[in-house]
Amino acid sequence: MGPCPTSLQITPVKPDVHYWSFVFCPKVDNSTLESFVMKLITFRHNGQVKAGTLIDEDKITVKDDGPNAANAVRQLIEAEQGIGTWEGGRPSIDLMDVELLAPIPEPRRNIFCVGKNYYAHAKEFNDSGFDSSTNEEIPSAPVIFTKATTAVIGPNAPIISSIDPTNSVDYECELCFVVSKRAHKISKIDTFEYIFGYTILNDVTSRYLQQKHNQWFLGKSLDNFAPMGPSIVTIDELVDVTNETISTTVNGEERQKAKIADLIFDIPTLMETLTSTMTLLPGDIIATGTPAGVGLGFDPPKFLKSGDVVSVNIDAIGCLTNPIA
Repeated sequence: MGPCPTSLQITPVKPDVHYWSFVFCPKVDNSTLESFVMKLITFRHNGQVKAGTLIDEDKITVKDDGPNAANAVRQLIEAEQGIGTWEGGRPSIDLMDVELLAPIPEPRRNIFCVGKNYYAHAKEFNDSGFDSSTNEEIPSAPVIFTKATTAVIGPNAPIISSIDPTNSVDYECELCFVVSKRAHKISKIDTFEYIFGYTILNDVTSRYLQQKHNQWFLGKSLDNFAPMGPSIVTIDELVDVTNETISTTVNGEERQKAKIADLIFDIPTLMETLTSTMTLLPGDIIATGTPAGVGLGFDPPKFLKSGDVVSVNIDAIGCLTNPIA
């Protein structure tokens, strides 16, 4: 798979198994482990899909191992009853013994995304020649698009770059928030009453298709172009996400790094904008935008190629790593 960032520990699950498992949030000392009390995950163990909670850094408590476990996290959110019975329990599985999937492997609706939502990225994208959306360098209002649910894959699953024959596959690290309950005409001040938690998305993109079609949906919705995970951290465990830093490495080289606080349009603004004309539903996923440092921003561009390994990290959520095939 190639080298991983030096700040990550990537551990093979078993010598004869071709998937990898990560250890959450390297660089974390014992004084910060309280933020790891509750993380919701979906995973495969002994060939069976299960859902549960990650306790501390490496122990899993199984909460659903039934035939519909792949949808258990989504259904928990859609029930609008909070964590409820998912709290507590005795850890029974080691993280290193499972294959992590996206925490919501089958979202009910397309992922809502926000374009050009960091100042430096808005400029690099505007200057790249790939931006066919508008002549504005800095958007005057949030740029909203969606990404197909069929693009979703989990941590360590390969991104199949050959789907894009133009070799213009790019990475975009993004914080996502997950909606907790039906939301319509929500004011900024009430936003966080409607957020269940947070996860990470790599908004993988075919730049050629994005430019060719004068909109972004096709270039961003190719199969396996939406790695997501590794967990959903509930909002009570991550009260102020703006204190977090998001970063991307490719083959260990840092490409992107920014504070969530640097968003042009913050989470309350995005919630107010989206719900001003439409209704968000529990389980909806909103990706908030990517900072500068994407591949097209380099001269020449540094697009992803087979053999690369891309990792996106937010310490409080975890590290999302995927190989390029």
